[in-house]
Amino acid sequence: MPDRRNVVDFLPRNARPRLLDRGEPSSRAGADALSGVWAERSAAPPPLPIVDVSPSARKVQCSACHLRQSCLPDGLSERELERIDSRMVLSLRTVRHGETLFRAGDRFEAMFQVWTGFFKAVVATSRGREQVTGFQMAGDLMGFEGIDSGLHGVDAIALEDSQVCVIPYANLEALGREVPPLQRHLHRIMSREILSDHDAMLRLGSMHSEERVAAFLLSLSDRLRKRGFSASSLVLRMSREEIGSYLGLKLETVSRTFSKLQATGLLFVRQRQIQITDPAGLRHVLDGATV
Repeated sequence: MPDRRNVVDFLPRNARPRLLDRGEPSSRAGADALSGVWAERSAAPPPLPIVDVSPSARKVQCSACHLRQSCLPDGLSERELERIDSRMVLSLRTVRHGETLFRAGDRFEAMFQVWTGFFKAVVATSRGREQVTGFQMAGDLMGFEGIDSGLHGVDAIALEDSQVCVIPYANLEALGREVPPLQRHLHRIMSREILSDHDAMLRLGSMHSEERVAAFLLSLSDRLRKRGFSASSLVLRMSREEIGSYLGLKLETVSRTFSKLQATGLLFVRQRQIQITDPAGLRHVLDGATV
């Protein structure tokens, strides 16, 4: 059965905030029943209530966070930062390795910013097979797929012990109206998500195995570099099988491709530790050069 928790369920009982919208169901059973009606009718979900983020519930101050450059636009005034600090992040939630943050079909109420750790997004195919659709790391915002229907469309599973900032979507919308630079920043993030989807379609549609693996490693390297980590020394949180699912390759093909790239001097591979020894050469592979 889907886990239909509300955003307040991510908090300890003694720190749960007050819902400002008095029209919400007064019982858990009422909320579940209403959620079931939305799923059956596939109708547009009603507006979500703004959540009162009380000081006792807050554990993250966005203005002082080490991921501020990933999450917030530059040039915000002190007043704008105060608004964001007081109303955006409901709580900081820990998700252990292998646990699911949300499942496909769960009611969408919040976005989740990865604070530490790594996640994979998974959908189930018509044959019951799991298909990895993406990997999220610190600084990435998860949950976009639920905005339209009001239901999450993927399972988000932790690949290591992780922490996420719980951001009620109604609060995010309200802040976007009050702080225009924040809204523009969110639009840019959504645009990058669309471009990432286009890149994934290109990989699956026109690249051979060496190009797909090279594109994956270079993309991962660039994302780590932008967060202040090494761009050449990678520790893969995902398995070869999960990489293959994401790239549309068999496990054996992924392992064979890593070995081939190492044999040509482009990589040094030791289990999940990857050293990119020739970044320019790896980019040549992406451009179609023969390995």
